[in-house]
Amino acid sequence: MKMTFRWYGDSDPVTLDYIRQIPGMDGIVSAVYDVPVGDVWPVEKIKALKAKIESHGLRFDVIESVPVHEDIKLGKPSRDRLIANYAQTLRNLAACGLKVVCYNFMPVFDWTRTTLEMELPDGSTTLGFDVATVNKIDPNAGISLPGWDASYKPDELKSLLSEYSKVTEDVLWSNLEYFLKGVIPTAVEAGIKMAIHPDDPPRPIFGLPRIVKNREDLKRLLSIVDVPENGLTLCSGSLGADCKNDIVALVREFAGQGRIHFAHLRNVKVTEQGDFYETGHRSEDGSLDMGEIVRAYYEAGFTGYVRPDHGRMIWGETGKPGYGLYDRALGAVYLNGLWEGIAKGKASGKAA
Repeated sequence: MKMTFRWYGDSDPVTLDYIRQIPGMDGIVSAVYDVPVGDVWPVEKIKALKAKIESHGLRFDVIESVPVHEDIKLGKPSRDRLIANYAQTLRNLAACGLKVVCYNFMPVFDWTRTTLEMELPDGSTTLGFDVATVNKIDPNAGISLPGWDASYKPDELKSLLSEYSKVTEDVLWSNLEYFLKGVIPTAVEAGIKMAIHPDDPPRPIFGLPRIVKNREDLKRLLSIVDVPENGLTLCSGSLGADCKNDIVALVREFAGQGRIHFAHLRNVKVTEQGDFYETGHRSEDGSLDMGEIVRAYYEAGFTGYVRPDHGRMIWGETGKPGYGLYDRALGAVYLNGLWEGIAKGKASGKAA
């Protein structure tokens, strides 16, 4: 596996100089952030970003993400032009040597939390989701939650939610199929692997449909265009927020098929009611057995990209919630340690 780290560009307080010092760090996951959603990413911007990252001795193979315009998800007439732009962005990325594109098909927003600063017993803070808090919110009266897309003004958000009131899961599936059939042929031609990120959390929210939330959804998605380039970003924390999702089994099945191109590895503590919060990466810290998850990747022969995903804020660090340096660095080293232990155990013929 290839260990990577999310970096948000020059505005990120976690610098490339710091990231390169993490033991075992191979590459950076990033994006071009100053191009409007739906426009083509210019080659010169991609090249400049790649050159900056590589000048720090880090690889740049994975984009996270090329956002899918809401008009595509809604199935509006403008989607053909927007899908053509998306396909051209894929060609431009491939021309610059990029290999994997992470994206999602979540309506309006790409993740939801009710707190960004939940204090844990050890004094660290983390991201959390409380079902009761979400259930009390009336979308028609406005939504204000941490992580919500602040790019929408209240009236714009209300209008967008109104448009989605007509979009059922079946309609969203149809629009996803249209998108995949529009861009995957270009991905095949260009040598780009598309890797969809699951819904976070993996359940309908505020009346909005969610269609990438469990094994059945993943199987259906991969069957729409059944080629290796139509693949997954398997996020253990997102899917793991539903206790019914067996992450180890999902890894064994889909990594075994060569359809996981990017892995987000993080742990969450989940209650039966559906509340959850993000923990340290160790198995004993949360509800997921990270050791068995990493073992599943190893035994499936996984050679793709991983990142430690979110982390707590520890040691007084401040910055972008979930994306500090220290806890994610600890997570990367822990995950590499698990991998090395499993590999050496297999090599010696002993159970690791």
